[in-house]
Amino acid sequence: MGQPVRDYLLTLCVTAAVTYLLTGPVRKFAIAIGAMPAIRARDVHREPTPRLGGIAMFGGLCAGLIVAAHLHNLDWVFQLSTEPRALLSGAALIWLIGVLDDKFEIDALIKLGGQMIAAAVMVIQGLTILWLPIPGVGTVALTQWQGTLLTVALVVITINAVNFVDGLDGLAAGMVCIASAAFFLYTYRLWYGHMIEAAAPATLFTVILMGMCLGFLPHNMHPARIFMGDSGSMLIGLVLAAGAISVTGRVDPDTMKLFAGSEREATHAMLPVFIPLLLPLTIIAIPAADLVLAIVRRTWNGQSPFAADRGHLHHRLLEIGHSHSRSVLIMYFWSALIAFGAVGYSVHSASLWIVLVIMGMSTLGLVLLLMPRFTPRAPFWAERFVPPRYRHNRGKGGAPEADPSSEAEAQLEPREASMGRKGPESQERTPVVVGVSGVNGATAIGPRSRFSDRDKAESAR
Repeated sequence: MGQPVRDYLLTLCVTAAVTYLLTGPVRKFAIAIGAMPAIRARDVHREPTPRLGGIAMFGGLCAGLIVAAHLHNLDWVFQLSTEPRALLSGAALIWLIGVLDDKFEIDALIKLGGQMIAAAVMVIQGLTILWLPIPGVGTVALTQWQGTLLTVALVVITINAVNFVDGLDGLAAGMVCIASAAFFLYTYRLWYGHMIEAAAPATLFTVILMGMCLGFLPHNMHPARIFMGDSGSMLIGLVLAAGAISVTGRVDPDTMKLFAGSEREATHAMLPVFIPLLLPLTIIAIPAADLVLAIVRRTWNGQSPFAADRGHLHHRLLEIGHSHSRSVLIMYFWSALIAFGAVGYSVHSASLWIVLVIMGMSTLGLVLLLMPRFTPRAPFWAERFVPPRYRHNRGKGGAPEADPSSEAEAQLEPREASMGRKGPESQERTPVVVGVSGVNGATAIGPRSRFSDRDKAESAR
């Protein structure tokens, strides 16, 4: 079992390294072609930021598949299954649509049609749901049309859920990385714990997805130097959906050896095991809830469900006083709690301690929500790995030393919070023309005007 783990780790590292190294050149390319839209009223960032980060993420996906195809413990997945090829075909199509949208702003209905076509391409090549275990009924085989419709619906919902939550720096990539990590633990247990070969492709997909997100996050954390754009958000949404589809409905109850009499009783006994299979959207419950709330909110207000607004969950966190970084960390926390809680319950459904841990963590999450001005401090041994605002800065006498970045951040937060409380109509934003100074991280174009207060504080020391 140790050798497959090393192969998975190698695949993850190669995917992350390729994504990370490609993001810098892709950012310069995006600036050169002008893939930097002007600031909109609903945007949180204040300066034009290049998009097209999905190009680097797609490069990491291709690199991960190539490396895995040449590893001894993973190459048989490509020989016995067409699912990796189906994933690559659907990912290439949805990535191309996203690139065009990042540059030319494609209509929402055209993007929706492209998402359906990408899902259909994967179905044609064998990546589809075959049957579903339904409690009280047993294992129900799906017809070709039923499997196709269910697969396409799952892909479209997952893609748009991830796309909707991509509103803060590092939010979508981090949440999808957490979801894929939890799903990897589940699929790896199915493969090596129950020797179910049908879970092997999904295990590979989740590892590659983790690498794509981890490689892109250093460039996308606040303040982001590049956005993944629709080319990235739709891509990782499709890969996440492909992993869920690959394992959903492909687990034969006979291989689990959980029969307790009849097939109907066995399905009841296997319900905790099938929770991540039947409800893969529980892993991305936060983006899915945001998607549903956005559709209801816009329809209630007489708007199109595809009309963008400033009412997402991450916008609400900013409105109640949380800073950008704390809002992202809170969303990370709830995503990890739901994802790993569902996986933990599927392993030990009869354990009371899992319920108690989830309740305790939920209480902690509520406390964090009610303390918008709370600034966490990292342990001393981890200070070099976290941003300066989370470090214990101490002077020569051992007394805490003022952190200029924290002071500048504290000066910026009231302005950001006051702007967040205003409606989109009352916000006066001056669009910055692409190509002028002040672009996020665009040192080749101009300085970062956003941090002028911080620079003054540092020069005064």
